[in-house]
Amino acid sequence: MNFSDSFFNKIEKKTNVGKETILDLAKKLQQNDLKHEGTLREVIQELGKMTGKSVSKEKEDKIVEAVVNDKVPNDLNKFL
Repeated sequence: MNFSDSFFNKIEKKTNVGKETILDLAKKLQQNDLKHEGTLREVIQELGKMTGKSVSKEKEDKIVEAVVNDKVPNDLNKFL
């Protein structure tokens, strides 16, 4: 999956997380099974810390359910 610099720029503007940090996280994600609930929760918490956003237990549960049940859209640009 190739992303353009404009994609990373949009993310950085919204989250204050740089391209290198995003790529490092992507590498970590590729090396782990996101269907494993524990791993997924760790990633969610890490993303929350990186962006300075608090993730409630309820929101975390919803994210985990969406990912585990393949309910995440393929087009990430829709979120930006």
